[in-house]
Amino acid sequence: MSNTPAIINQPTPTEKPSAARPAPPRTSGLRETYELVKHKVTTREGWLGDYNYGWLCTPTLPFMNKKKSRDPPFYAPDDELPLVLAISSGLQHSLAMLAGLITPPIIFASSLNLPPDVSTYMISASLIGCGILSLVQISRIHLFKNYYIGTGLITVVGTSFATLSTANAIFAAMYNDGTCPSTVVDGVTTRGPCPDAYGKVLGTSLICSFLEIFMSFCNPRALKRIFPPIVTGTVILLIGASLIGSSGIPNWGGGSNDCQSRPESGFFALCPNIGAPRPLPWGSAEFIGLGFLSFVSIILTEIFGSPFMKNISIIIGLLVGCIVAAATGYMDSSTINSAPAITFLWVHRFKIGVYPPAILPMLAVYVSLAMEAIGDITASAEVSRQPVVGDVFDSRIQGGVLGDGIGGFISALFTVTPLSTFAQNNGVIAITRCANRSAGRWCCVFLILFGILGKLSGIFLAIPGPVLGGVTTFLFASVAASGIRVISHIEFSRRDRFVLAAALSFGVGNLLKPDIFTHLFERVHNPNTGLRGLFDSITIILSTPFLSAGVVAVLLNLILPMESPSQQDSEEESRTAEEIVDVESQSDGSKKLRIA
Repeated sequence: MSNTPAIINQPTPTEKPSAARPAPPRTSGLRETYELVKHKVTTREGWLGDYNYGWLCTPTLPFMNKKKSRDPPFYAPDDELPLVLAISSGLQHSLAMLAGLITPPIIFASSLNLPPDVSTYMISASLIGCGILSLVQISRIHLFKNYYIGTGLITVVGTSFATLSTANAIFAAMYNDGTCPSTVVDGVTTRGPCPDAYGKVLGTSLICSFLEIFMSFCNPRALKRIFPPIVTGTVILLIGASLIGSSGIPNWGGGSNDCQSRPESGFFALCPNIGAPRPLPWGSAEFIGLGFLSFVSIILTEIFGSPFMKNISIIIGLLVGCIVAAATGYMDSSTINSAPAITFLWVHRFKIGVYPPAILPMLAVYVSLAMEAIGDITASAEVSRQPVVGDVFDSRIQGGVLGDGIGGFISALFTVTPLSTFAQNNGVIAITRCANRSAGRWCCVFLILFGILGKLSGIFLAIPGPVLGGVTTFLFASVAASGIRVISHIEFSRRDRFVLAAALSFGVGNLLKPDIFTHLFERVHNPNTGLRGLFDSITIILSTPFLSAGVVAVLLNLILPMESPSQQDSEEESRTAEEIVDVESQSDGSKKLRIA
């Protein structure tokens, strides 16, 4: 693929969105559909086309002849796509998303100490819900005038990592105020199972989803002014960084539950617990080695793998780690044996409720989901060679944000936490040069199929914590790197640096010392119920790094005056001077200035 930015190689202008045209006669439409299906399934062109499948599956090995192969053609969103390519590309999209989709429900279940049957159901529900709601985003349903639901691109959705980070703080608040049961033995606090906490998060997210639905009907250009890259990049960076510290690294060491505090006795004296097949103290060399094996497998796949393998490197890392863990006795097969062969939504249900202290944090989550959606849709449009400016692009932003908001509402009814636009599949589009929506629909089919196969969810739940930690640490770091990439595209005036520094002061400080704001209201005696709920809401927001940083970044971006043109010119001259001056350390210890 050419190194020229996709925005330069734009296709011919797309027509301005308009009301749906009169539909052709039904019989004509049925006849055309029949002829198309017949051509697809009965001809070699319909099955294979002219795509270079050898290029897709050839690994990059040192001893192989590195002759330049023919690049495959680019397939735009609405082009005719061969069946084999549509199915294989859809499989790649689903596998590239898979680790990101199963991780949040596994972490939710671990945080609330839910039984295995409930945990496997949560994984299945997440996969099915993501498949169904991704279809909505890909389809781009026209509502009225220039308003749509969906983007019309391969815009897939997944369980939001922003919700994951915030829910951990909400669960901690529920255990602290007695909403969820916990016991204290020898000074060690052990959390009991609390499925109602998950139901309260679902109910709270359901009512808060209307905020993002409302935001979708605002002018997309106004949203982009309120949430510029300096804000969205900071939020995405801290989402990834906080998840590394709260889930990725703890799991790599053996588990993110109570065993990470290394109590001297009790059920969590060893990781993941004393009843595991081969329990060990948290941070043991065996655990570190298992996680490192998965981590290195991802790196080796990126170096030597074929384009297909590179797209699913996360799954390869999980697979290698699980094979070694099973061979050495670290995997527990009980979750696989107890999982049903076939399952679907609502096989298990949660008592829906509303947790008042979680309302403000969840509203902030939906604002961050809208920010993420704007950035992810822009990236998807660019890699799909679609315009990233103009009315069509603005309608994609509007439809994607509305799809996210409606997805948050429906996902709660699906017993799944808010689903948001995912960016993981953009790499698949860039490598395979296939941005066709048929591939996206096959991706949805595979996701729904993975969710229905209950045994597959049991396998995911049986993945040892260190293997999961080694993979998710890389996955969460990729999220943080996406935030850095967004920030790196900013010109970085003095105003931008000020906003970023102020936001990171809260975000990084909170990340390194997470309990700083938990004692903020302890000296307020006998507050009433409403006041206590407000205090808890503020504590949750301040204790969640990306929320506290995001609030600061949004407020400062709105209230700080824009720089005048003369200030911008002075800033540009200063940057130019810094670029041409190089301070070199000399062998005699002196320093000289070299002017380029």
